[in-house]
Amino acid sequence: MSAKNWIEFPRVEGKASRQAHTDLPEGTYEREIGRDGFFGPATHLYHKHPPTDWTGFEGPLRPRAFDAVRVAEDGGPAKAKRLLSNASCQIAILAATEAMPQLVRDADGDLLLFVHRGDGDLFCDFGHMAYRDGDYLLLPRGTMWRLEPKSRTVMLEIEATNGSYKLPERGILGPHAIFDPAALETPKLDGAFHAQRDGEWKVIVKRRDQISTITYPFNPLDAVGWKGNLTAIKLNWRDIRPVMSHRYHIPPSVHSTFVADRFVVCTFVPRPIESDPGALKVPFYHSNDDYDEVIFYHAGEFFSRDNIHPGMVTWHPCGFTHGPHPKAFAAGARAAKTMTDEVAVMIDTRDPLDIAPAAETTEVTTYAESWMVK
Repeated sequence: MSAKNWIEFPRVEGKASRQAHTDLPEGTYEREIGRDGFFGPATHLYHKHPPTDWTGFEGPLRPRAFDAVRVAEDGGPAKAKRLLSNASCQIAILAATEAMPQLVRDADGDLLLFVHRGDGDLFCDFGHMAYRDGDYLLLPRGTMWRLEPKSRTVMLEIEATNGSYKLPERGILGPHAIFDPAALETPKLDGAFHAQRDGEWKVIVKRRDQISTITYPFNPLDAVGWKGNLTAIKLNWRDIRPVMSHRYHIPPSVHSTFVADRFVVCTFVPRPIESDPGALKVPFYHSNDDYDEVIFYHAGEFFSRDNIHPGMVTWHPCGFTHGPHPKAFAAGARAAKTMTDEVAVMIDTRDPLDIAPAAETTEVTTYAESWMVK
C-alpha cells in the first residue's frame, strides 16, 4: 500500500471561496490546514477572526525569534555556534575574518553554507571558488575545505546530518525552471589553488559530533585533476527566478532550492506581488502540522513580518496556526506594495527542532506577542 494513499474526498460546507487564497467570503480570514508541507491533503477554513489574534501564548510551542548574526564568533567553523538542531539537521552560524590555518572535514553529512556577509575564497578537494554575499556553497559529506576571507564573512551553516542534498523535482515546470542547472558553478584547479601554502597542515574532522585531528606533512589539497559528478557547487540567490502568479499566492514549497532526506531549503527572492484584486497579497494563515518552519532573514524588508531585520532567525514549531503580522495583512489588503524586496532562507524540517543556548542569548522574548493587535 502506498504511503501517500491519503483519504481524500473534497467537500464544501457553508461559505467558502471557489479558489484557495482568493476572493474570500466578505469579512472572513482564511486558514489552511495541510499535511506533508503543502503537498498533501488540505482544507481551507473561513473564520470570523484572524487565527493569530491570541491574547496570550505560553509554553514550548510558542514562536521564537532571535538575532543569529549577533551570536556569530570569529574563528570559522571551529567557533560555529549551533542555533537549532535535530537528528537530521544542524543549523549554525559562523564568522571568519582571517584565512583558516587548518582544513575542516564534516563526516556527519553534506554541508550547505549560505553567505550572509563578506567575500573571499573557498578552497576544497575539488579546487578553488570565489564567494560573495548571497552565495550557497554546497560541500558533499567528507569534503576537506577552508576559507580565505577578503572581508569579514558571516555564514549560515546547514548540515544534512547522515544525509545528502539533492535538487527538488520541477515537475511540469521543467528542468530549467527557478534556476537553470547550468548556473551551478563548480571549483577550478586554477592558479590560486596550486599556489596554496605547502608544508604541515592539520585537518579537523567532525564525526558523530566529536572532533578528531589528522596532521599531514604536506597540504592534502593537492589534486592535479578529477572527473565525476560529485563535487562542491555554488549558487547565488540572484540566479533564482521565482515562480509567480498574479492571481494566486503560491505556497512556499514552490521556492524549494535544495532537498534533504528530512528537510527542505527554500529561498525567497524579490518578486512581483499578486495584482489580482481578489488574491491574497501576503502568506496565508496556515497550520503546518508536519514541519517546523525556520527562516533566516538575509536582506530587504520582510513584508509579512514586523520588527524583523537582516541576520535574524524565526522558528515556528509545528502545531499552531501562524501567518502574517497584522500590519502586513492590512498593507496587503490595501495593495500598498507591488514588489517584494526580501531575500530569506527557509528551512522546513520534518522532525522537531531543539533550540541551542547560543540562540537563546539573543532571543526576542516578546515575539509571540507581535501578532496581537495593538
